[in-house]
Amino acid sequence: MLQIYTGGGKGKTTAAIGLAVRMLGAGRRVYIMQFMKSLAYSEQKALQGFAPQLILKTTGKPFFIAAEGMLSEEEKKAWGEDVVIFPPGEPPSDYVAMVEAGLKEAREAVAREKFGLVILDELNVSLFFGLARRESVEAFIDSLPADTELVITGRNAPDWLVERADLVTEMKEIKHYYTKGVAARRGVEN
Repeated sequence: MLQIYTGGGKGKTTAAIGLAVRMLGAGRRVYIMQFMKSLAYSEQKALQGFAPQLILKTTGKPFFIAAEGMLSEEEKKAWGEDVVIFPPGEPPSDYVAMVEAGLKEAREAVAREKFGLVILDELNVSLFFGLARRESVEAFIDSLPADTELVITGRNAPDWLVERADLVTEMKEIKHYYTKGVAARRGVEN
């Protein structure tokens, strides 16, 4: 089955990791590729040594990207040097190459080894920004063995992917403490 965890609310990666733990408990192997993330998140430290049946890979840089016009002047100022802004439709070529290489690495791992669950974390965001190509993602989905569960996370899941999915969960933000100025907290958001 193809599962999509999307939406503007918190919890997409967390839900995927919960499913990974369940799959490991059932004696199956898990492969996680995190797009647009460097090794800077607390869950990565735990996952790297959690179980020998779990493989975690990342492909990303320690900054945020946005197309021109997406961020207000206030948001740009708040992000400062930690954001790369690009013209719409012209994402940074080094990031495109990095995301495509991550997808290729995941495809090769799945071809070599048997996994019960594959998680492509934040791939929806990569598609949204034009860093991943639809054709590459569809080829990846088509290459999976029938008994491999696939989870794709991230905001802004494209309509074509939602239509293709067997399960779609949209995380909806009702209320969040960051609107009160609470920054990301270690162990909760990062």
